[in-house]
Amino acid sequence: MLQGWIQIALTLLIVIATTPIFGKYIAEVFMGEKTLLDPVLNPLERFIYAFSSIRPQDEMTGWQYVKAVLYSNLVMGILVFLILITQRLLPLNPTGLSAPSWDLALHTTISFLTNTDQQHYSGETTLSYASQTFALGFLMFTSAATGLSVGIAFIRGLTGRPLGNFYTDLIKSITRILLPISVVGGLVLIVAGVPETFTSPVTATTLEGATQVIARGPVAHFEIIKELGENGGGFFGINSAHPYENPNGFTNLLETWAMIAIPSALIYTYGVFANNLKQAWLVFWMVFVIFVFLVAIAAIGEYQGNPLINPLLGGQQPNLEGKEVRFGWAQTALWAVMTTATMCGAVNGMHDSLMPSGGFVTLFNMFLQIIWGGQGTGTAYLFVYLILAVFLTGLMVGRTPEFLGRKIEKPEIVLASVVLLVHPFAILIPWAIVFGFPDTLSGISNPGFHGVSQVVYEYASAAANNGSGFEGLGDNTLWWNLTTSLSILLGRYIPIISLLLLADSMSRKQPVPVTSGTLRTNTRLFTSVTGGVILILGALTFFPVLVLGPLAEAFQIARGG
Repeated sequence: MLQGWIQIALTLLIVIATTPIFGKYIAEVFMGEKTLLDPVLNPLERFIYAFSSIRPQDEMTGWQYVKAVLYSNLVMGILVFLILITQRLLPLNPTGLSAPSWDLALHTTISFLTNTDQQHYSGETTLSYASQTFALGFLMFTSAATGLSVGIAFIRGLTGRPLGNFYTDLIKSITRILLPISVVGGLVLIVAGVPETFTSPVTATTLEGATQVIARGPVAHFEIIKELGENGGGFFGINSAHPYENPNGFTNLLETWAMIAIPSALIYTYGVFANNLKQAWLVFWMVFVIFVFLVAIAAIGEYQGNPLINPLLGGQQPNLEGKEVRFGWAQTALWAVMTTATMCGAVNGMHDSLMPSGGFVTLFNMFLQIIWGGQGTGTAYLFVYLILAVFLTGLMVGRTPEFLGRKIEKPEIVLASVVLLVHPFAILIPWAIVFGFPDTLSGISNPGFHGVSQVVYEYASAAANNGSGFEGLGDNTLWWNLTTSLSILLGRYIPIISLLLLADSMSRKQPVPVTSGTLRTNTRLFTSVTGGVILILGALTFFPVLVLGPLAEAFQIARGG
């Protein structure tokens, strides 16, 4: 037991140590300050700007930024969809895979375009090397860069700056952050045993004399951007539980850190932009404390094991169902909480096999979306809660709500409410429809309370742009492909539009002077109030679902089945 807790603690210490370093670097990139990569990347970026006719000095309004996001995403989506449905005609298809069905191709395109990477297929038996590399791998960079750009634009607007230029932010996100770390991380993964090859699968003879086909491919570069970009889509069907994606404890540590590196650093980046590192650290520690509490809930549940099975094993044993022995209960529990907290969605064990406490935590993370949140947009959601906390506390004490010296008025509250309200609609409405026609639509493999969790997890994963699955759900059907695609689109683009318009509104407000009556937001008291607002507004919205799913299942197991 002690070894497992030490592994978790060391991973979290690494996160704490790298957050200010990486956060400062991200701030330098987007504030136009000098960095070590300037001599190499400045000429490259100037070439890209000239070739694309982009004028980096042009500032965009909120609507212009929104249109740039939507138009660029539409073009990229059409391109990738065409690659998927024509993959049989394209090179780098050594096993001659045919194209996926139109609805699966559409769902896969929308999923990877939006940084969700929800997969209703097994990668090694469905998509060619060309589709995996030039379609999905391409979107892993651009979707992550889109989210990061929106997050930076939101921070700029919140701190009174112009929003910037989307195309400039997109290029810098790739060239300055995602690509350099992915190159280094990919090389490290190759050294650690992750394959990177375009050669065909290997046919081997087993000890029993049977023939086995071993899939491989260009995995290493795919794996690092999968984690760093909060993508989560696996090259293989079992994702990071596969030994070619995640072969040992070192790669597991690197990939775990990569998931949280940017979301945690962006909180510090906000502090640099706002010239208020005190508030940034308070927000960081608020999220960190909630995160550690959730890790403890999941890890204790996995360590204690299943009380229905333990008597058959001669006493308490960790729950190892659906887990890789090389990671054990501790690293699997930490990963499950990390991947749903950061909206990455990669898995190194099967979430369907988690104890109810683990199912509760993973769902809870996707319902809130701010611990630590997705690539860029999660940080923006976090500060939306801060704005709502300012508004509510201002009402309670009779003061005009202000955040960073700017008044919070009706337009900002309306936009903030849209960001938070679209999420339950995108989850609960299709979830209710499924249970209205359970025999024809559900695809549930494990009936009862666990089946409730399976269905709500799928829609929560889609709407939160997380992409992980409870698994055990028959989701490659027309119903699931189309409805989850709708939830994905609602969960991605409506919040992005609202966030950018909210940031634009804040950037145009004249700062008001600080007085003795101004509500200070960089205090422990206000940070605690914000934590309470998050739990009340976020968690209670989905409390009935949690009761019907993991909580009911936990009571059922405790009563002996």
